[in-house]
Amino acid sequence: MSISLLLVSVFLSSFVCLFVFRKIAKKIGLVDKPNERKLHVGQIPLIGGISIFISIMFNICLVFDVDSGVMLYMVCSTVLIVLGALDDRFDLSFKSRLVVQTGISLAMILIGYKSLYYLGFIVGDEMLVLPTFVSYVITIFAVIGAINAFNMVDGIDGLLGGLASVTFGALGYMFYVAGHAELAQFCIMLVAAMIPYIMLNLGIPFGRRFKVFMGDAGSMFIGFTVIWLLIEASQDLQAVVIRPVTALWFIGLPLMDMVCIMSRRIKKGQSPFKPDREHLHHICQRVGMSPRGSLLFICSFAALMAGIGIWSESNHINESVMFVAFLLVFALYYFTISHVWRITAFLHKRFKFTKPL
Repeated sequence: MSISLLLVSVFLSSFVCLFVFRKIAKKIGLVDKPNERKLHVGQIPLIGGISIFISIMFNICLVFDVDSGVMLYMVCSTVLIVLGALDDRFDLSFKSRLVVQTGISLAMILIGYKSLYYLGFIVGDEMLVLPTFVSYVITIFAVIGAINAFNMVDGIDGLLGGLASVTFGALGYMFYVAGHAELAQFCIMLVAAMIPYIMLNLGIPFGRRFKVFMGDAGSMFIGFTVIWLLIEASQDLQAVVIRPVTALWFIGLPLMDMVCIMSRRIKKGQSPFKPDREHLHHICQRVGMSPRGSLLFICSFAALMAGIGIWSESNHINESVMFVAFLLVFALYYFTISHVWRITAFLHKRFKFTKPL
């Protein structure tokens, strides 16, 4: 199948699934209802992720050879989709979600032999390779972290799809340059499958009547797919596509937002998984940006970070330099978010374009 035909197949199957599943979702109660934290109007079907998943799985079976590695990915993704759908419908406890996510991580490690054991040359001229047990622990935290990082950024229309498209686009480009045609195609498939969701999520072209949300099922699936591809790209010493430090730049914004949010909640004595309205997209709107403006700003920031990662990879920038630069960006981000109320008050007082707190 040609790449053009493949993309058309993925796009159309995703689009059809959205319209089919939105009717089913309303009948079984798989909808998001407005409350004090969710300010949308009406009950919105939570089927964006399920539709993307079905479209991707269908086209994988059409195009790729389903070997043991692909089968493991499909099984793990299916488990997460079911878990996410149950969470969307019945609001499961975070502990039960963590247990299943840990099980998925162990399946990756023990069955798929995929783990984060190689960290490159981030601390000097010596290659950093982790001991087996340490690599297993790091991998479990990385998988859970990626899943929850993309779950936490899903707060305004188009944001999760936009950020995921940036990451998959960057990975697809690097796979293509490295000659991994199938993995590059897979990344493009993921972006194509998300476009119909992003359109309906933003009310394009049918308005709010056909609006859908991603749901926890979708954010879990996307986060898991991101970490799977990052491990695929960075941990094969025989054919490294990107150096491990570059992976940080590809998922920098969701990662930084998650760490800042969780640390702030812990400081307040709250559960790190307790939802609130203090994410970056909420802060952007407090500064005076519209939801669409916030979406454009955040996705542009993520694209800039991914672009720096690609440029650094292509120009063989020293890994230690890349790592220190990422930590500096992280520190600046953390400082800004930690003092955002003072900064916002100052901007409101001086420039009159922010909303008063």
